[in-house]
Parts: sequence; structure tokens; C-alpha cells
Amino acid sequence: MLILFRLLSRCPLWLLHHIGAALGWLAFALSPTYRRRFRANAAQAGVPWSQVRPAVAAAGRMVAELPWLWMRPQDQPLGARVRIEGEQHIRAAHAQGRGLIFLTPHLGCFEVTAQAYAEHFGAECGPLTALYRPPRKAVLRKLVDTARHRPGLKTAPATLAGVRQMIRALKAGEAVGLLPDQVPPEGLGVWAPFFGRPAYTMTLASRLAHQSAASILLVWGERLPGGAGYVVRFSPMAEPLPLEAESAAACINRAMERLILQCPGQYLWGYHRYKHPRALPHEGGQP
Repeated sequence: MLILFRLLSRCPLWLLHHIGAALGWLAFALSPTYRRRFRANAAQAGVPWSQVRPAVAAAGRMVAELPWLWMRPQDQPLGARVRIEGEQHIRAAHAQGRGLIFLTPHLGCFEVTAQAYAEHFGAECGPLTALYRPPRKAVLRKLVDTARHRPGLKTAPATLAGVRQMIRALKAGEAVGLLPDQVPPEGLGVWAPFFGRPAYTMTLASRLAHQSAASILLVWGERLPGGAGYVVRFSPMAEPLPLEAESAAACINRAMERLILQCPGQYLWGYHRYKHPRALPHEGGQP
């Protein structure tokens, strides 16, 4: 797997995106379950098929671009491939001397958002620690661990140790990033509306914010056509984050909805957002 990713990382981004688009449509055609969930989630959000149809190919592009993003030589920065919008919000947040929490849904290229922050702001503002769920297969764990270690970028596993790592980073005035529309294990979230339907929503984002007094910014990475690169957009929350867990989760879900509706053609509509959470392992270790 590592060798395959290294070989694919040498391909131009436009070619990987073409391959990914074909794979996205192939998966859509071959999996009735995925196809039904995709259409049902879009219908729940009230987004017409004409606007979500591009998301079929976008899901494949998201997978196909990973070798380029993960295995690209570290002496080859993103550079002109990424345009930043909303830089003033980052500088204003850091000027307050507090930590910074970035929230992004499964929209566009969320992998590039962390790399873009690390590359553009890491040296000046400190590293970003991104929360991730380690793959179950050992070969994939090695691949992810190798790929995500880049200058200005750290990773924290979705465990108690990883949460403690993120709290330390925030208290040191650094940044952390997570996907709040990811379904957490049972007991680590609350049911809150997401596009009008109850969805099990993590409380970690609001807990981190309240425990550390960190600022919150929204971010998402728009994938440009033809492999031209990405636009990474930073913006503030539209409303203050409530203290109560259910209200905070609903507030964050509303923020994710607004981002998704900016570009429904790049959201992962096939993600099982409304599933029931898995049981928390008895041995603990989860956040």
C-alpha cells in the first residue's frame, strides 16, 4: 500500500482527480446502499439532485488525491496550489493569545485545510494538531502515521491521550482541528438536529472550547476544477457557542449546514451521518 501511494503521488493532481471521478461514479453505480443513503441525505437537506450530482465524482476525487497530499515530498510545498481566504480571522484569533479550534465538515478537501494552515501559519503561530481516528488495519495505520507528519502539523488519535494532547496544545496557544460531523462512540455525543433530523453529534468540540477558552473558526477547502488546486476558506462562527451540551451541538450543526450549503457538490452525502453510535469499548481509551 505504501509503495502504491508513493507511485500515485508522482501523478499530476489533474490526473488523480480524473481517476477519482471515475471511481466515484463506479462506487455509486455498484452500491445500492451507498446510492440510497446519498440520495436520502441530500433529500433530507432539501438540496436538489442537480446540485448534489457533482458530489458523486467529488467523493472519488477525495480518495484519489490522498497520495498526492500525503506522500508528496516535503520539499514540495502546496505553494500556489492553495489560496487562503479569511486570513484576518486567524491573525485576530491568535492576537488574543488563546488557542484556536478549527471545525470542518466532510466537505471538499478537508485534508488540505490542515496542511495549508501548517504551511502558511505554522512557523509564526505554532503547529496545528489534527484529531484523527487510527485505521484498524496495521498497514493503513503505518501509512497514515507516515503521511500526516509534516512540518507544522501534528496528529492526535481519537483517544483520551489524544484529547489530552489537544488540550495541552490549546492551552499553549496553538491550534487544533477536528470534524464535528463525525459520529462519535456512544456516550460521547448528544442527539441534535442536522438538516432537520436528529443526528448523534460529538460534544468534544464544545468541551475543548469551554475548557480552554479557545477561539473557534470554521474552515473548508474547496477543490478547484482541472486539478488547479484549492481555496481554503476560514470564517468565524455566526453565533456564540452555548454552554449546555445539546444547545452547543445544535449550534455547531447549524454552522456545518451553512458551510455545506455553500458547495453541496463537494459534500460527502454518502457519509452515514444519521447512524446510531457504536458502543464504547469496555477497556476505555476513547475520549
